[in-house]
Amino acid sequence: MKKNSILPVLLVLVTALVVTGCGGKKPAAAAGGTQMTIVVGSEPNTIDPALNSAVDGAIYLVQSFEGLYKYEDNGKGNAALVPGQAESAPEKTVNPDGSVTYLFKLRNNLKWSDGQAFTAKDFVYGWQRLVDPDTAADYNYMIDMVKNANEIMEGELDKSQLGIRAIDDRTLEIILTYDCPYFFEIAAFPAAFPVRADVIAKAADQWTFSPATYIGNGPYRLKEWVHNSYLLYEKNPNYYEPVIGPDTLRFALMDDDNAILSGFRSGDIDFAENPPVDEIPTLLSSGDLSVADYLGTYFVTFNNQKAPFNDARVRRAFSLAIDRNYLVDQISRTGEKPAAGFVPSGISDAAGPGSDFREVGKDYYSINSADYNSNSAEAKRLLAEAGYPEGRGFPVVEYLYNTSDQHRAIGEAMQNMWRTVLGVNVTLSNQDWAVFIDNRKLGNYIFARHGWIADYNDPISFLDLFVTGGGNNDPQYSNSRYDALVAAAKATSVPEERFRFMHQAEDIFMKEDAAVAPIYFYTQPYLSKPGIKGLYYTPLGFFFYKNVTGL
Repeated sequence: MKKNSILPVLLVLVTALVVTGCGGKKPAAAAGGTQMTIVVGSEPNTIDPALNSAVDGAIYLVQSFEGLYKYEDNGKGNAALVPGQAESAPEKTVNPDGSVTYLFKLRNNLKWSDGQAFTAKDFVYGWQRLVDPDTAADYNYMIDMVKNANEIMEGELDKSQLGIRAIDDRTLEIILTYDCPYFFEIAAFPAAFPVRADVIAKAADQWTFSPATYIGNGPYRLKEWVHNSYLLYEKNPNYYEPVIGPDTLRFALMDDDNAILSGFRSGDIDFAENPPVDEIPTLLSSGDLSVADYLGTYFVTFNNQKAPFNDARVRRAFSLAIDRNYLVDQISRTGEKPAAGFVPSGISDAAGPGSDFREVGKDYYSINSADYNSNSAEAKRLLAEAGYPEGRGFPVVEYLYNTSDQHRAIGEAMQNMWRTVLGVNVTLSNQDWAVFIDNRKLGNYIFARHGWIADYNDPISFLDLFVTGGGNNDPQYSNSRYDALVAAAKATSVPEERFRFMHQAEDIFMKEDAAVAPIYFYTQPYLSKPGIKGLYYTPLGFFFYKNVTGL
């Protein structure tokens, strides 16, 4: 999932804010109620489950929607995957052709946030809408293991042929083409949330803009959205179990890191990410800043279809000229690991108990500080081989990033590295998050900052991004051999085969094509009000607030 935050932090669900853009006092909650103020970013690009592909949007979505599965507190502050709208684990049948049939029984008397009865047909509609080419969802591939999903996405079959059907109001049948090992995590992912057919039929693409039509099935419901200011959520009275957390969650829409820190210190903000870069050492030493594990990669994305980055030698030269240790030691400074591959550390492998995909896959270049000079020499050689000795004749290129102190600081440091090592001139340009995301998605850039957080704990969550024509393929990367290996990995449930295909795919992507330049593997820094209890978290980046007390 696209990361928009300045600090290496993922889906940190923060509580809503007090300010209306740039400052102000924390508003009072409803009489007798409690309110948590959170900051995760500026105005979201979308809060439509099918259309969202960004971390901040997903944070808002998990408040007001819920899938067949959900993440619940394991009693130790961490999130465990458990049945959500489903009352229990499904009945599973492995068919003679290798396909798998799941039979889910939904909880009794489920309701939408407006009180209307929730049925299995709501999941059918939501999933059909996700793969419908008319929806143009970036994340349509998330359920490509469902029977006929790929054919529907290619326009070869009607969406009604998707392998999901409602047997009755509480019984849902889903047929997978193979035994997908991470399917339950998909069932908890925002793109697979159900949505209301009647609401969308009437309001069309405006359905997310008003609390009257933004009908969900999660623990909270949208009460108010003041664009470019805040999103306010209140407890959903029709949720199937009591919500013991804050009566309201107020998400302030901010991207000024200094204002966020000021609001936290004044008590106006209860939970936030993105402290100013210069304040990180002080916040760590004071204990105000905490750091959690996080499955994600911060990287430079090159537009592989535009000169001069349509040449793998140029891409590799720019990557090797980056001093990753300097960036994590002097700028980010919250325990990030320099990245020598795209799939981050912390994801298991099939090589044996305790094996790690990154360790099995090895490094694609040295991240040893002592080797930076030799990396730089190789970078110069590659650029000269590409026709630009000492940078002569190389065009001035623009590096794009979204507004944030950390992205700016990292961009300025790399700008200097590229000038010093390669002799090239790079200009820096920043854009607001929504504009930045659209331009990157459409390929309206030369190279830019990027961040990707795991959608589920499997390497394919990183590798299937770059299949030719994929909705999240911002580098505009295309390699038929890579596509075939990713397809093969997603078509088998044999662990050894899956991981062999995935390692081979990453070899092509990183070793042969140098399609992107990984910088570091994320950590999750956050600011949390002292005394808060009941907060729980998953390394996929989500903090959950529905059990929070102590405000």
